[in-house]
Amino acid sequence: MSFDTFDVWWWPYLFILLAGWLATDAWRYLGVYLGGMMSETSDILVLVRCVATALVAAVIANLVVFPSGALADAPLVLRVGAAIAGFAAYLLCRKQILAGIIVAEAVLLSGLYVFG
Repeated sequence: MSFDTFDVWWWPYLFILLAGWLATDAWRYLGVYLGGMMSETSDILVLVRCVATALVAAVIANLVVFPSGALADAPLVLRVGAAIAGFAAYLLCRKQILAGIIVAEAVLLSGLYVFG
């Protein structure tokens, strides 16, 4: 079965839906099932959390250093500075994610206004 199996308008959408579900949700359910039976301090769950955190950090770094779209027009110094300011605000506001996002956005938008 492939993307071009059927010649009807809805097949590509159904294929993407099924392939996306099988590739992600099945593993999520398995992770919830197996994770519920383990201690939160077990070595394997600590490793899984470390890998997940590293992947998120890599995606964020990729978006900051090699952006696409309108963000690519912003200078690298501005993008990195906004990320640092957002992280500092996150830490200073007792790990409030919303505070970090708002500060990073404010720095980025004000920098774009000044440099743009």
